[in-house]
Amino acid sequence: MGELARTIMVQGTASTVGKSTLVTGLCRLFARQGWRVAPFKAQNMALNSFVTPAGGEIGRAQAVQAEAAGIEPTVEMNPILLKPEGDSRSQVIMLGRPLSTMEAREYYRQRTGFEAVVKQALESLRRAYDLVIIEGAGSPVEINLARYDLVNMRVAHWADASVLLVGDIDRGGIFASLLGTLMLLQPDARERVKGLIVNKFRGDLELWREGERMLEARAGIPVLGTVPFVRDLGIAEEDSVALEEGTALLAQKQQGEATRQLQLVIPRLPYMSNYDEFDALAAEPGVRLHLVSSPEELPERPDLIILPGTKNTFADLAWLWRTGLGMQIRRLVREGVAILGICGGYQMLGEHLCDPTGAEGNVGAVEAGLSLLPVETIFASLEEKVTSQSVANLTRAACRGLFAFVPEQPLRAYQIHLGRTADANSTSLVPLLEVNGVADGFLSEEGWVAGCYLHGLFENDAFRHAILRALGERRAAPVPEMRPFERMQAYDRLADVLEKHLDLSSFI
Repeated sequence: MGELARTIMVQGTASTVGKSTLVTGLCRLFARQGWRVAPFKAQNMALNSFVTPAGGEIGRAQAVQAEAAGIEPTVEMNPILLKPEGDSRSQVIMLGRPLSTMEAREYYRQRTGFEAVVKQALESLRRAYDLVIIEGAGSPVEINLARYDLVNMRVAHWADASVLLVGDIDRGGIFASLLGTLMLLQPDARERVKGLIVNKFRGDLELWREGERMLEARAGIPVLGTVPFVRDLGIAEEDSVALEEGTALLAQKQQGEATRQLQLVIPRLPYMSNYDEFDALAAEPGVRLHLVSSPEELPERPDLIILPGTKNTFADLAWLWRTGLGMQIRRLVREGVAILGICGGYQMLGEHLCDPTGAEGNVGAVEAGLSLLPVETIFASLEEKVTSQSVANLTRAACRGLFAFVPEQPLRAYQIHLGRTADANSTSLVPLLEVNGVADGFLSEEGWVAGCYLHGLFENDAFRHAILRALGERRAAPVPEMRPFERMQAYDRLADVLEKHLDLSSFI
């Protein structure tokens, strides 16, 4: 049968304390030391997702962790993915494929049936690798939900994992959060916690050493180290909470006056998905990226508006109209501002959106889009959801306007969407991309209004730089300085920090 891999589990006192980032750094650190290491998270709730090479959908954080470990992501690394569609309803992705849309009550009722899936996925990884680093979710002491646990201490028990408990000192209350969590754990679970990690520390570490000693004395277990706050790390965030707090996109490095920078706008849609695909844009020195929630936050004359992907197109389209952003976006585009819609954002650009089967929650719903592209979208059933990695090429006819300088080379991207979008009997549209011989997306005749279903285009350096060049030349401004976007450098930088500040010798 073979020996099962060793396991370490990272749990946190709350969401956004840095569990995903720490697991990413640990995957990189141990991979550099020669371990065949894989990440695992039993159940993930996130709108940021990724498509594996085999076409399965998993949480983006686990794909990032796999990349840091130098391996291909698989659905076993995140067997259950919950994609919120409302306050108490989520699309349930099981082993990479959509199972159904469930209310929270229904999901909890079926939880016991999911245990076998989680156990099997975990065992599969433990047979294929030397070390599995497991990530928990939220807090392990949500005591009202303990009987439904599929991701924290129950998984630690199945994996016989030593638990590292992480607290965020940047938020304050580090003693209460770490010691309070330990206090609320059941005795058998508390015994699994072998060390504490203090994360996101700012200031003089030597002045904090007494705090570490006080934590150890009260907890009765060692503090494995204090990890300093790492600025501009450039690693994708998992939680939409991080986006709401403004930490999901890379910190802006505004160089020079704003009038000399390219002004890019992304509406902060309530159900915005896959927002990390814009990190490469945010990292460009010549770009100022505005994440906006109201018309008042719009710059006077943006160079490009990007309508991002969304898990709930109808709800986010209604939000655009309700906030007034929809009308302002229409006005700016009529005045010549360029716009690119991606996935759900592409659907919103059209004239109508139709949901005959209720795939978006309203059977028979028909809503008016922004009418900036003469296309229409009809939503398919959940069984027809498209999830695939793709290689695309810009069509010859689309080498104009926003895409005038895009080189003739393949673009790596991925698709995650419901719905089919078609030309609404217009003669003014140009097919934008070709994916395996099939057209995807359209471009307006003048070349400055476009939409497509492909995510990840801006992670292609040549594509991103070509778009920025087109925008720079359009405003007759110097082409901004551009640079490649390398996540592996960020993984190594994070691993270096963890290697310096954490003592994990007793676990490996």
